[in-house]
Amino acid sequence: MQKPNFLTSAQIETFNQDGFLIIKNFYDLKTEIEPIQYGIHEIINILINKYQLNIKKKEAFNSDKFDNGYQEIIAYDRKIGGEIYDAVKQIPAFVRLVASSKNEQLFQELRQTNLAGLAAGGYGIRIDNPHEEQYRAPWHQDYPAQLRSINGLVFWSPLVKMTTELGLVKFCVGSHKDGLVRVHTKDPKNPLKTGAYALILEDEKNLINRYPQIAPLSEPSDLIILDYLVIHSSGFNVGNRSRWTMQMRYFDFLESSGIKISWKGAFAQGNQLQQIHPELVID
Repeated sequence: MQKPNFLTSAQIETFNQDGFLIIKNFYDLKTEIEPIQYGIHEIINILINKYQLNIKKKEAFNSDKFDNGYQEIIAYDRKIGGEIYDAVKQIPAFVRLVASSKNEQLFQELRQTNLAGLAAGGYGIRIDNPHEEQYRAPWHQDYPAQLRSINGLVFWSPLVKMTTELGLVKFCVGSHKDGLVRVHTKDPKNPLKTGAYALILEDEKNLINRYPQIAPLSEPSDLIILDYLVIHSSGFNVGNRSRWTMQMRYFDFLESSGIKISWKGAFAQGNQLQQIHPELVID
C-alpha cells in the first residue's frame, strides 16, 4: 500500500519557488528528539567525570537544559568540546533519525525520484558556540562543500529553541534558481578557516544583495529542508548558550551530474573541489 504524502501541492510549490520549506513538528519530540538530547546529556556527564572537572553535578535530564555543563567545559578546555562534537554524531538515536524512512520519503516527494542517497559524512550535529567565528558557516551553497549530486537537499533541525541571540540561519530566497556560483577556496579575512568553511562566493556582497533574505525561528521537532543551491549562512551566536542543530543530506542517485562524478563527496571524504569541479574554483 502506498504511504500518504507528507506534503501538499502548495508546500511543494513553495519549496520550488523559495528553495526551502519549513515543516513544523515533523519529528516526534518524545520518541525522536529527546533520545538524542539525552545521549548528549550523558556524554557531557561522562566527560565531566573523566576529567574530574569542578563543575556542579548535573541535574537529571531535562529536554530544555540537556546541555547543562557544556559551557563550563569549553571554558575550561575547548578541546574537550571537540571530543563532545565527535561523540554526539555517534548516538544511535541520531543515526536512526538520519536514516529515517520519513526523511527518505520526503526527499522522494520533493525530488520526484525513487532512489534517494544518504551522503556519508554529510550528516552531523553542529555546535555553534557563543562568540566563535572560526567554525561559523559563511554565505555558501551546499553543493560545492558536499558534492554527491546537484539534486540534493539538506535536512536541518534544531535541538534547542532558536532565538535571534543564538544566531539564526539566513536564506537568500529563490537563489537556487540561478544555479551554481563559483568560489574562492581561501578566506583572506579568516586564514584559520579551512575546507568548506573557507569557501567564499564570487562577488559575495553584490550577489547576496540580489535576493530577499529570511531568518526563520524554529524549535526542536521542526524541520527546514533546503535545496543544495540555496545561498545561506549561519548567524553569529551572541547568546550565552551553544546553538545545537542537526544536518542530514540526501541526494538523487539518478541525477546525471551525480552519476558523472560517481557520487563523490568533498572535503569530508578527503577530496578537493578543484579536482572534481575545476570550473567552480576561481583561485
